Amino acid sequence: MESGWRSRGVRRAARACACFAGRVSGGAEHRTRAQRQQLLRVRGRSVAWAPPLLLLTAIAVIDSNTSGEFRIISWIVLVPGIAAAICGVRGTAVLAALALVTYIEVDAAWPHQDQTGLPDFILVAVGGALATTACAVRVREERRMLHMRDVADTTRRTVLRPMPTPWAGLDHAAVYLAADIEARVGGDFYDIQPGPHGTRVLLGDVQGKGLPAVDAAAALLGTFREAAYHEASLAVVAERLEVRMRRQRQYVADLGEEPARGVERFATAVLVGFPPPGAPGGHIEVVNFGHEPPLVAGPSGVRLLPPGDGLPLGFGGLAGPASGVPPVRRVPFAADETLLLVTDGVTEARDAEGAFFPLHERVALAVSVDPGLTHPRHLVELVREGTLRHSTGHLVDDTTIFAVRAVRPVRG
Repeated sequence: MESGWRSRGVRRAARACACFAGRVSGGAEHRTRAQRQQLLRVRGRSVAWAPPLLLLTAIAVIDSNTSGEFRIISWIVLVPGIAAAICGVRGTAVLAALALVTYIEVDAAWPHQDQTGLPDFILVAVGGALATTACAVRVREERRMLHMRDVADTTRRTVLRPMPTPWAGLDHAAVYLAADIEARVGGDFYDIQPGPHGTRVLLGDVQGKGLPAVDAAAALLGTFREAAYHEASLAVVAERLEVRMRRQRQYVADLGEEPARGVERFATAVLVGFPPPGAPGGHIEVVNFGHEPPLVAGPSGVRLLPPGDGLPLGFGGLAGPASGVPPVRRVPFAADETLLLVTDGVTEARDAEGAFFPLHERVALAVSVDPGLTHPRHLVELVREGTLRHSTGHLVDDTTIFAVRAVRPVRG
C-alpha cells in the first residue's frame, strides 16, 4: 500500500514538472532576449544592432576612401559575426543580408580591375549564412540554459521554501551557497515549522551531491513539517526523521539506485525546539544527529553548544533500538541571544595553506567589537563574507548559514 502511494506521488510530481517545463519553455525566448539585451539598451529600447551596423558603415566608408591597392570591403564579413554574438536570429539575418548588399554596391563602384570579385562575394555570403546559423544555435542554448535554471530554482524553492520574516515568533536569516554554481541546489536543507507545541527548527546536510541528495533532503523536510507540527515531544520528531531517512534509503535501494561503492546515504542534522508562547522560556531543546554544534551569540559573548554525540540520520539502528536517536538536550537560551547553525561548507572551508575557517573565533571577535552583529541578518552576512574570503571564493561543498532568535517585544 505504501509503495503504491509513493508511486502515485512520483507520477504526480513528474506530471507537475512536465507542466512546469512547458510553461518555462514558452517564456524562455522572451527572457533570453531580455537578458541578452540588458546591457545594450537606451531608454528601454534595444540597441544591440548598433555596433554591427556602425562597423558596416565604417568599413564601407573606409573602403570607398582608400586606393585600389588597399581594399578592406571583404572585412564586412565581420558584421554578421558580431551580430551573431549580441543580436537575435532575425537581427543577425537582416545584418548579414545588409552586409552582402553593401558589399555588392561598394565593390561595383570601383573600376573592374580594382574589384575584389567573386571570391570575396562568396566569403561574405557564406560568412553571413554561417553567422546566422551560429546565432540560432546560441539562442537555442540560451533558452535551454534558462529553462534548466528555472527548473533548478523551482526545485530549490521547493526544498528551501521562502519563509516570512519574522515567523512563529522568530527572527531569522539564511544564506545558501551551492558549490556547483550551475546546479544551484544541493543536499543542504533548513526550515522553520510553527505548531501548537512550539516552533521547531531544522538544519541538515545530506551526504553526497546531485539529485539523489536533493531527493533525500526533500523527504526529510516533508517529514519534519508534519511531525514538528503534530508531535508534542521533540524526541518523537527526531524518531520520525530517523525512520524517514531509513525508508528513503530503502526506497532508493529498491529502485536500484544505490550510491556508488556501496556507501549508504545519510544526513547530519540539528533539530531545535523553541517553547510555545506562554510556556516558561529561557531555554531551547536540541537534538544533534552528528552535525556541527551550533553557536549561541549574545551580548555576553559567543559559546559553542555541546557537540553532537548521536549518529547521523539513517544510522540510528547501529546503536541498537534503545538508543537509536540522540537524546534531547535542554540548554539555556536567553531572549537576546541568537542561534547560529551552519553546514560543513563553513567549518571545512580552507584557505590557501589548508587551514580551516575558524568560525567560533571569528564570530566571537566580531561580536566583542560590535554586539549589534548578533542580529540574524548581520550574523549570517558576517559568516558568509568570512567564509568566502577565507576560501577565496572556492567552495568545495554546499554551504548553508542559518541564524534564528526570538522576536523582541516592541516597547511602547
